[in-house]
Amino acid sequence: MRPDKLSILPLTLLLVTILLGTLASSGTLPGKAVKDAAAQSAKAAKAFEAIMQVPDKAIPRELLTRAKAIAVFPEVLKVAFTVGGEGGRGVVCRRVADGWGSPVFIRGGGGSVGPQIGASSTDFVLLLMNDESVEGLMKDKFELGGEASIAAGPVGRNAGAGTDALMQAAILSYSRSHGLFVGANLKGIVLRPEDDLNLAVYNKTARELLSEPATGDGSPESGLKAFPQELGRYANTSTGQR
Repeated sequence: MRPDKLSILPLTLLLVTILLGTLASSGTLPGKAVKDAAAQSAKAAKAFEAIMQVPDKAIPRELLTRAKAIAVFPEVLKVAFTVGGEGGRGVVCRRVADGWGSPVFIRGGGGSVGPQIGASSTDFVLLLMNDESVEGLMKDKFELGGEASIAAGPVGRNAGAGTDALMQAAILSYSRSHGLFVGANLKGIVLRPEDDLNLAVYNKTARELLSEPATGDGSPESGLKAFPQELGRYANTSTGQR
């Protein structure tokens, strides 16, 4: 081996070691990130399924089939949402041509969640009803009830698509705690992209993922399919009934 190549080898090894150490310390090693993302997708799917298992108290199908995107924050502690910090972790899928796109990861915190939530672990669901509300998720900071109107969503079979909530609100919000599922007042909650995870999994930011044309094939990457598949069981325009 030539001497100049020998001198380059230690430097190359040093750079590789530094890079791996940085990734490990930030928790963004690809395998770890995909495992984390898959777990979040599965949790969101489980929470959404639990809500839809009780038709008389579930989200009306008419609203689900009109939503441009659906976000779920599973197992959020009230203190995490109200005190600040990183808050609860959520997953959002945008509707595409023949189903639902890959899950995009977001965080929520701050604001008031209303007296009906209680102090225990709670699942939250957001229906984004127009393109403007989806565009809000592409920003570094998106306050619910600020730039986009938000209302507690109606529940049950008799809550039709012609309700005032649907006609006026850009976002409809729900919560489920202790088995009780109701519309939730989430005004003031701030949503932010969890782009350390999005970049590690997709090499794209939430803005890039959500701004892609809604003409995809609805086929998320393997391991991340749980949440979009669960949405497809209840919220595909072409499959109004499960």
